[in-house]
Amino acid sequence: MKNRLKDLRGEKGWSQQALADHLDVSRQTVNALETGKYDPSLPLAFKLARLFATPIETIFDDGEGP
Repeated sequence: MKNRLKDLRGEKGWSQQALADHLDVSRQTVNALETGKYDPSLPLAFKLARLFATPIETIFDDGEGP
């Protein structure tokens, strides 16, 4: 699944480890999310949306749009 995590993280000036610390996940999980190798669970997706104060749909693109 495509996502904007790397861009959003960059806007905050956070490393992958800093984002991982905010989310209580490993840096490897953040890397896997950013590279599209791992789709987040629904609770993690909501946590990301709250952290970046943006709707889930603006972070993740499932390619199913119109």
